[in-house]
Amino acid sequence: MQMVRKPWGVAAYGAASVKAMPDLVRARFMVVRLEQTPSEAFASANRAVQAVRETLRRHGVPDSAVERSRLGLKSSWAYGTERKFLGYQCQAAFSVESGNLEDVQPLLVDLVDAGANEIEAVDFDVTGKGEMRAEARRKAVKAARRKAELYAEAAGVRLGAVLHIDDVDPEQVGTERYMSHSSAGAASGEDLAPGHVVVSAAVVLGFAIAHG
Repeated sequence: MQMVRKPWGVAAYGAASVKAMPDLVRARFMVVRLEQTPSEAFASANRAVQAVRETLRRHGVPDSAVERSRLGLKSSWAYGTERKFLGYQCQAAFSVESGNLEDVQPLLVDLVDAGANEIEAVDFDVTGKGEMRAEARRKAVKAARRKAELYAEAAGVRLGAVLHIDDVDPEQVGTERYMSHSSAGAASGEDLAPGHVVVSAAVVLGFAIAHG
């Protein structure tokens, strides 16, 4: 016979997602130059960095929205049957935020033309993610309570006070043991539609069983 490990009441898992259209884009890219001498590599990379800066300003991206690493230098080698020296590689990494989503494609095209020869990532986000997370958590609590009430009604008992609240990362490995019991409030195919930013939350609520 299976033993009940936590015989303190009713436990229910609830999950919810809130979606919104993005209003922010983040782009990460690099300027990389390979030359035969360190001075040539620095000079070539500096020219490209200045061109990239001018391109960003021309597209209305303020300097405060741009993060750039210092120029780095390293030796570059090709490996085959024998190691071959290729030159000195100089690089600078950029991270840029912009609220002009309509200008993303032209901006990327112009950045590549200016000398950004490695585009690492382009991610869309929302500025009000904290409020979205709070709303998702409120909805997750409601979903857990509804399920607990349903179980209690079916079992012929009444829910008592909340005894336990366990915040669960809905993307964390191991939550399958909760999610397999319910999909109430979880993200649907529509929630994950392209063009939306989805923020999810999940919770496990433990309730006492009211007596009398």
